[in-house]
Amino acid sequence: MELAKQALGQTAPNPLVGSLIVQAGEIVGEGFHPGAGQPHAEVWALRAAGERAEGATLYVNLEPCNHYGRTPPCSEAIVAAGIRKVVIGMVDPNPLVAGKGIAHLRQAGIEVVVGVEEAACQKLNEAFVHRILHQRPWGILKYAMTLDGKIATTSGHSTWITNSMARMEVHQLRAACDAVIVGSNTVRQDNPQLTSHQANAHNPLRVVMSRSLDLPSVAHLWQTEDAPTLVLTAVGTNPAFQQLLRQQGVEVIELSPLTPIQVMDYLYQRGFLSVLWECGGTLAARAIAEGAVQKILAFIAPKIIGGLTAPSPVGDLGFTTMTEALALERVTWRSIGSDLLVEGYLPFRGS
Repeated sequence: MELAKQALGQTAPNPLVGSLIVQAGEIVGEGFHPGAGQPHAEVWALRAAGERAEGATLYVNLEPCNHYGRTPPCSEAIVAAGIRKVVIGMVDPNPLVAGKGIAHLRQAGIEVVVGVEEAACQKLNEAFVHRILHQRPWGILKYAMTLDGKIATTSGHSTWITNSMARMEVHQLRAACDAVIVGSNTVRQDNPQLTSHQANAHNPLRVVMSRSLDLPSVAHLWQTEDAPTLVLTAVGTNPAFQQLLRQQGVEVIELSPLTPIQVMDYLYQRGFLSVLWECGGTLAARAIAEGAVQKILAFIAPKIIGGLTAPSPVGDLGFTTMTEALALERVTWRSIGSDLLVEGYLPFRGS
């Protein structure tokens, strides 16, 4: 799994996969899948091991493929190398694989163990599993708020709610995602960069949803030298501003209707796995209501700012009773310096 994480944010639409080969208690080969169209993790490990792969044990966090895609089947390469035993973290949910790789290995006389560290392997590739099962990218809503539930003051000022360690964690989260989405108000109020802020790290596609294109002509997001930007708008909106953005290297696409779930469907067609929503409360509420968000990451700072009109992280969901509240599942929390990170999953509500 640690090997697999070396390609965070770079494998879409493929999963994160790492593999290593052990011969007589010694690691003789290791590898990870660096990106779509490149050799899979098992192939890199086999190449590194060479002749020492014969009679060895191969470990991999996801079932080896057994079909021809952009690359040949890994199961055949494993058999040809003379591997004696294969330890697999989890079965591949892709119908093209889904047990076929395991069956092929066993038919070749290889001992196969399945389900080692399975829960951790499932979490590592939760975005890939969701994409395969639901034909949509995995949606993560991230926000930072004060102890009294505010994401900004009444004037809109919001820098900085959390400490530097928490912000660094957000930068790492962006590096692991394929896209990060904000709305018009976030661009106007915060002028964000939405990059990973790390040298040589992956930067996600920065996406702005704006129905009216009431956006500033100068913004960090229009500087596309280090990270690409996509603006999604309604059909026929402000052609002159669209042209201004395109002249600065910004991609502009018209969608109808311009809704969170339509955006997720569009990003699925582009091959994305994970999408980070870093938007304000109004757009966050719509994304939750439409099922575009599956996971919540809430950074909570021990600060109180008050303000009856100060914005909160999630806008109106139409709930009038506590029994309607969305109770997060599989909730965990940990401290990041003086701040707290609460992580949980929204209950599944079907398509």
